[in-house]
Amino acid sequence: MTSRRGSTVSLGVVRGRAEQLVVGFDLDMTLIDTVPGFAATLIALGEELEVDFPIDDIIANLGPPLESLLAGQLPQAQLKAAGDRFRALYPTYAIEPVRYLAGAQDALAAVRRRNGRIVVVTGKFPQNAQLHVDHLHMDIDVLEGWVWGAGKAEVLRREGAQVYVGDHVHDVEGALAAEVLSVSVTTGGCTSTQLAAAGSHVVLNSLEEFSSWFDAWPGPTG
Repeated sequence: MTSRRGSTVSLGVVRGRAEQLVVGFDLDMTLIDTVPGFAATLIALGEELEVDFPIDDIIANLGPPLESLLAGQLPQAQLKAAGDRFRALYPTYAIEPVRYLAGAQDALAAVRRRNGRIVVVTGKFPQNAQLHVDHLHMDIDVLEGWVWGAGKAEVLRREGAQVYVGDHVHDVEGALAAEVLSVSVTTGGCTSTQLAAAGSHVVLNSLEEFSSWFDAWPGPTG
C-alpha cells in the first residue's frame, strides 16, 4: 500500500464538513473482474464483423469508454454501431463468467460495518452494469452508469460521497473533481506510479487491503 498524502487523510481535509458516510466505487476491475466476459463478448462481436480483434491488448487496457477501445480496430464510421452491438451481445456472454475481485465483498462489508451507504459509479452501459449487480447480489444503494472521468464528480457530489475507489487514472480525476478522497487499486490497467502521479491520495494493491485501511481511516460513521 502506498499513499501520496498519507493513509489517514481526514474527512475535514477532503470535504470540510461532517456527513453520513458515503463511499463510491468503480465497477469494472475495481469490484469485479470483467476480463472474461469482456473478452468473450469481443470475440463474438469480431466473429459477426469478421474482424480479428487483438483481445489481449484490449483487455489489458479496460477502463476507457468502449468506443475508444475499439478505435483503430474499425473505421470511425462503424464505431457507434459496433459499440451498440457489443452492448447488445454483452448479457449473453459477459454476465455468467464475471466474479468479484479478491477483497471486493469484504470492502463493501467494511463500509456497511460503519453504517455507510455504497454508490457504484461506472462508465459501463447502465443496464449491463445492473445485470452484474443482480447476478452477484451486490449490496449497494445506488448504481450510476455511463459516466466517465470528471463526469463522475457530479454523481459523487449529488450522493454526498466522501471517498471514491477506482482502478484507473480517470477514476482519480473524477474523485479529485468532486473533492473527495481518491483511493485507488492496481487491479486494472494502471500502475501504482500512474495512479499516484494522477493525484490519488491512497494507492492499494487490491481491495484485499481496503478493509484494514478503511477501518483505520478517521472518517464519519453512519
